[in-house]
Amino acid sequence: MIDEFLARPLTARVATDGPTVRPTWYLWEDGAFWILSGPWSRLPSLVLSRPRIALSVDVCELDTGVVVQVLASGDASVRPFDVPRGRRKLVRYLGDDEQRWDPRFREYLHGDVGAVWVHLRPSRLVAKDLSYEVPEKP
Repeated sequence: MIDEFLARPLTARVATDGPTVRPTWYLWEDGAFWILSGPWSRLPSLVLSRPRIALSVDVCELDTGVVVQVLASGDASVRPFDVPRGRRKLVRYLGDDEQRWDPRFREYLHGDVGAVWVHLRPSRLVAKDLSYEVPEKP
């Protein structure tokens, strides 16, 4: 299973000076990344102790040749959670119908789970389009 999985054309994320790397959903709003987190994750305490972080968002679509990456870095902060922004972020990934969401996601908005935002207004933000032309199949 591992060999089959690693043989797929996936994107790796590599971090140094920590090390810790994690996938995350995010909201890009007001020139900043907003990442929902809380006591279930080490991310807020890591940011509080060492605020410098790097973030990568990328796609690699072999059937279309679209390869795009955005790299961001800077000093992050931990901010109080607000429900309206939380709803905008979760709707983006899960759709409008909260009743169809997994209960833990609804709990972020309606419960007292200690949610916070990890906020990154990048001091460095680079976008690269590495797309290529895909030949038509004969």
